[in-house]
Amino acid sequence: MILPAELQLPGAGLSKKQRRLLAVFGKLAEKDQESLLAFAEFLLSRGTASTEAPATPAVPKVIPRPDDETVIGAIRRLSDTYYMIDKETLLHDSAALVGEHVMQGRPAAEVIDELEQLFESAYQRLVSDVQDGA
Repeated sequence: MILPAELQLPGAGLSKKQRRLLAVFGKLAEKDQESLLAFAEFLLSRGTASTEAPATPAVPKVIPRPDDETVIGAIRRLSDTYYMIDKETLLHDSAALVGEHVMQGRPAAEVIDELEQLFESAYQRLVSDVQDGA
C-alpha cells in the first residue's frame, strides 16, 4: 500500500544533508534555532548560494522485468534501474509492500507492479525537484 503524501515519513525526498540539518535544527532550543536561521540568511545574503543551473537527473537504466521475478528481485532490479534515487525515501513503502506479499499472501506480480509505480513516482518527483531548483 502506498501512503498518501501527507502520511509519508517527514523528510521523504530530502537529501541526507537536508535531513541531518532538520534533525539538528529540531534538537536546538528556540533561541538557537533563531540564531541558526539568522546565520543561514546571512550566508545567503552575502552571495554564497548556489547559482549553478540544476543538473538534469540521470536517466534510469532499462532493465527488463523477468517473467519469474520475485519481489526481492524486483526491488534489486528497480534499485539498479533507479540508482539515482535515495533508497531511504522508498524504504517505508517498499517494506509495506513486501510485508503484504510475505505476511498476507498478496500475489508477487501485483506487488511488483506497485513497486514499479512507487519507484517511477519517486523518480518523477526527483525530476520535478531538479527542474524546480529544489
